[in-house]
Amino acid sequence: MIYFVSDIHLGLKDGDVKEREERFTAWLKSIEKPETEALYLLGDIWDFWYEYRDVIPNEGVRVIAAIVRLLDAGVKVYYVPGNHDVWLYSFWQKLGVEVVKQPIRIELKGKRFLLGHGDGLGGADFNYRLINWLFHNRTCQVLFSTLHPWLAYRFGTNWSNSNRRKHRSYKFKGADEPLYKFCVEQTSAVPADYCIFGHFHDAVDISLPTGARLIILKDWIDGGEHYASWDGSTLSVY
Repeated sequence: MIYFVSDIHLGLKDGDVKEREERFTAWLKSIEKPETEALYLLGDIWDFWYEYRDVIPNEGVRVIAAIVRLLDAGVKVYYVPGNHDVWLYSFWQKLGVEVVKQPIRIELKGKRFLLGHGDGLGGADFNYRLINWLFHNRTCQVLFSTLHPWLAYRFGTNWSNSNRRKHRSYKFKGADEPLYKFCVEQTSAVPADYCIFGHFHDAVDISLPTGARLIILKDWIDGGEHYASWDGSTLSVY
């Protein structure tokens, strides 16, 4: 079994923060079984993640422990940074998690997958591209790291909460969505069977003109367990 999940947004002050952590931790424990081969974390697992050399967020400690248990059980764990947990430096790699930038092309048990978080793929407006550049600029990262963690985390979490309120009820726009166009272009150039992404907080499962299946994973903010699984013959979406 191979699992795909995204957009848990641990620490987001929306709904029951503790319950969301407990729900996701329980799910991680539920897939800790001999047949589980890999877990793909497709971004925004944390609502705000910034690593200092000696400090990481204290939200979701049980989640980290559950991921370590999976690693110790021989499960391969891959982490694709999203737009909220973009600053993954060395902590996860030291645990044994492979941090991979989007998009990922991989063959899993005879089927071809195109994977990622989904943000910015296919183009974005100027404001988003500017923010994305700032987030990835090494000088800006160094300057941000000079802030005391108390200030940095409050700035990051307050910004994230404000952003969430503005985009709470977003609906995937289908063929008009840049990600849709990106997937059509990519699977036209190099065929794929499945395209799996997150980011949009909306459950989407549609066929592309190229024959590929585009899946957008629902977020975990408002309850439920939303993920996809692949057993070598069937791709199931929950």
